[in-house]
Amino acid sequence: VTIKAIRHYHERGLLAEPDRDSSGYRRYTAEHAIKLVKIRTLANAGLPLARIKDLLDADPDTLTAAIAEVDHDLQDRIAQLRRVRDQLAQLRGGDRLFVSPEVADHLEDLRQLGVSERQIHLERDGWILMQTASPEDADLWIAEKRELLTNPEFRALYLEHDAAYDWPANDPRLPALADRTRNWFTNHHSRSETRPVANPAIARLAAQSQPGASSPAWDRLAQLMNG
Repeated sequence: VTIKAIRHYHERGLLAEPDRDSSGYRRYTAEHAIKLVKIRTLANAGLPLARIKDLLDADPDTLTAAIAEVDHDLQDRIAQLRRVRDQLAQLRGGDRLFVSPEVADHLEDLRQLGVSERQIHLERDGWILMQTASPEDADLWIAEKRELLTNPEFRALYLEHDAAYDWPANDPRLPALADRTRNWFTNHHSRSETRPVANPAIARLAAQSQPGASSPAWDRLAQLMNG
């Protein structure tokens, strides 16, 4: 504790100023040291000096109750700081702060498959919007999407669609890709298509809110698949 701090405690009436001896020096006792420890402990816990003064003059029961209250507040602050630390760790870890654990695992699966970062970012942004607009639909869709990616034929189609983003709109590979995609979905039942959507505007929201969510080749592919 600095001399300046002790003088401040004297001025605020927290710590009694001892008498000076014949040499002009203040003579502090063990009681001063004990009171100083109390002042610093309560101050370090975040209490203002005015309240510390009241507590030092209070009866033992009042002091005990106040300490219990301060300890409870400290526990809440510690829990909040732990949550912040967890969020910082998630922030270092990529997308897990922004999406559900299932979506984060899905995005990692895409990276393992060799999907482009452009497509992964599109998926991440789409899932963020869907989770916000309609969590119940998003939960169903991510479960189905992860299940689909266990199918080798679907994975091949997904990777080819990802690659097709950069193809020219008149690329001769597009009609064949459209046919294979249409045939695959014709032969595979989708659980989400038979369930009412809780928020019908969700797909439109995702499409309108994602820059770069299409390209000339993808637009042409959509036309071919709907034709």
